[in-house]
Amino acid sequence: MASLELRDSRVEVVLSGLERLGALRGDVSVALDEVLDVRPAPEPFAELRGWRLPGTGLPGVIALGTWRSRGGKDFAAVYRGRPAVVIEVRPGGEFRRLLVADENAEDTVSRLRTAVLAR
Repeated sequence: MASLELRDSRVEVVLSGLERLGALRGDVSVALDEVLDVRPAPEPFAELRGWRLPGTGLPGVIALGTWRSRGGKDFAAVYRGRPAVVIEVRPGGEFRRLLVADENAEDTVSRLRTAVLAR
């Protein structure tokens, strides 16, 4: 399962080998000073917007890859029954939001918010 890691001054979405295959891309990285908000998403599939392209998806089961909408591109790595973390990003980068499944979403949100505020 994907993980959110803090490395230097960046938040990185680290994907497993199978997730890379399903998402049709490698890891995703965003600078901490580009992060606008971090919040938990108990129902991550309700957060998806637009069309999946490219990636893998089965509604309500798995969402891996890029979702495109009028609001910009989002990256998703979410799974049925697992809460997620939503990271809102400033306009201008590759993605506007990152949605990543995380069993400890509340703790991860706290850790990321602390890192963002420290910047």
